[in-house]
Order: sequence, then C-alpha cells, then structure tokens
Amino acid sequence: YLNNEQNYILKYNYDDRLIVRTGYSYTYNSAGQALMNNAIIGNSYSIRFNFESAGNLLYAFAKMTNMKKNEDGEYSLLSIPFAQYVKGDFDFAKNVVIDNRNSIAFHVGAGVAVPYGNATIVPFEKRYFSGGANSVRGWSVRDLGPGVFPGDGNFMNQSGDIKLDANIEYRTRLFWKFRGAVFVDAGNIWTLRDYKDQPGGKFEFNKFYKQIAVAYGLGLRLDLDFFVLRFDGGMKAVNPVYNNRKEHFPIIHPKFSRDFAFHFAVGYPF
Repeated sequence: YLNNEQNYILKYNYDDRLIVRTGYSYTYNSAGQALMNNAIIGNSYSIRFNFESAGNLLYAFAKMTNMKKNEDGEYSLLSIPFAQYVKGDFDFAKNVVIDNRNSIAFHVGAGVAVPYGNATIVPFEKRYFSGGANSVRGWSVRDLGPGVFPGDGNFMNQSGDIKLDANIEYRTRLFWKFRGAVFVDAGNIWTLRDYKDQPGGKFEFNKFYKQIAVAYGLGLRLDLDFFVLRFDGGMKAVNPVYNNRKEHFPIIHPKFSRDFAFHFAVGYPF
C-alpha cells in the first residue's frame, strides 16, 4: 500500500524516526478549596502551557561533522533520520458558578507545530487532530480537517500543524449523581504547508476563519465522585467541507445520519 499510493505523509509516519526532544510544561488551577468531591463549588480557572523542540542538537552535530544525507535529503543517526520541529500549545478554561446546581464552563485552546531543518513534516504523534469527545463534538475523533479537506478514509491525513478550539458548556445537576449539559463547540486544524495528500488543508489568514467548524449538543454525565462517566451527543452546525449553503449550514438543514456523533469518555472535556 505504501509503495503503490506514494502518499508522502503516510510514508513519513511509517518510517523509523528518531525524536530527541526537550520541553517545558506549566499547569495552574485556581480551584483550590473550590473543589470538593469532584464538584466545583466556586468560580475557578485553569491555564496549561506546553513548549517543546526536537532535533536541534543532532542537527548541529550533523553540520559540524559534515554528516552525509540519505536519499531523502535527511541527516541520520545510526541510519535513522531524526525529526526536527518546535511546538507550543496553550489552553485556558474557566468555570463560572451560577448557583449550587448550575454553572457555565468556557474553554479556549490553540497550538502550532513547525517542522524545519531536517524535517518537512511533524511526526504523526506530535501533530494535532480535531473532532472527538474533547474537541468539536459534532465530529468523530480525528474526523475533522485539516481546513476544508473532507478526508479520504485515512486518519493520518486528517492531522495538522495548527489547532484552534473554543467551547462553552452549560452544566446542571439533574438528580442523584446525574448531571446534564448543553454545549457549543468550534474549531479546526490546518497544515502550515500545502501537502498534496491534504488538499484544502493549508492555513491562510484570509480564509481560516471561514473554515471554523461549529457543533452543538447535549450531554449526560454520571458523577461517581472519584471519576465521571460522560455521554455526549453532538450535531454539526457549520461544516466547512461544503460550499453550498444547504450542506455548509447543517444547523438549518440537519441530517441525523450525516451530522450526528456520539461520544463516551471519562472525565469532563475541559
């Protein structure tokens, strides 16, 4: 399959790849005493920041020793090409308590991963994906993007270098240990380069805001104190894949078999 398809992204991610990286991660949660038995009883917010880079020391070593490149134009260590990239992502979430039964949660997340030097693509496990229980819930996991790329049945092609996510969720206590939610999600992923296997996936400043996907839905959660079982059903509201108005705005013309996605997860989405 790899030889016949000549899919560069597929081939790159199935080859051996050496990743020598260093990174920094910062997480802050203001909940403190506002968190009791897995339930937030006061306003709180959290911040998460991650930064990492890979391949710089190996690239410098390759340059200093005049190391020869392989047939793909990459420096290798022990015959294994090494990845080189820089990646950073940021998440902010806030919970606003209305009363002892109701709250509103907000979330914004963004990330970018840039390949350079010895690489033209970020390794698959370091790329971003969209859709799923913790993203835009109108789409199944790894089923959204990049950009307006509709997908080709290969989940590796539905990954990107840039990610944007925004969510708002109204949460309420129902009865016993059951909790309910109404949510709206928005976001997508994009690539930094124009890969032929991901047509329409490249990030462009004059187009990306038109390619934001939007979903809405309902959630049911079983709060067992030590963990939460979550069931979310999302519907597509804005689908960037389509140009015609009827399919681009499924919120106006919904089709359950095409626009619905069900998710089961453990823990809250943010």
